[in-house]
Amino acid sequence: MITLWHNPRCAKSREALRLLEDRGAQVRLRRYLDEPPTEEELRQLLRTLGIGARDLMRTKEARFREAGLSADDPEDRLIGAMVAHPILIERPVALRGDRAVIGRPPDKVLDLV
Repeated sequence: MITLWHNPRCAKSREALRLLEDRGAQVRLRRYLDEPPTEEELRQLLRTLGIGARDLMRTKEARFREAGLSADDPEDRLIGAMVAHPILIERPVALRGDRAVIGRPPDKVLDLV
């Protein structure tokens, strides 16, 4: 089972879902804007991905500037911002077992199939 942190309004997220379904993958959608991840879930995701919080953020999103964030902010502040404003989380994110990928480009999600 692949869990896809999905935003149905995002073309890249929709494309990732289509690619997974076309390959016959079982997909559980998590509409992360409606069901935001907890701080611990984000920290675990970052460990699984092997990246820092800044690499999971949509820094060009208006909310990033509105929140007064900087790419140089400490990890804790960036993680807290993503918990408070999940729109800041890069999408889509696909998880399967102890592996995860950011679907940029969308075909990266096929690494989990």
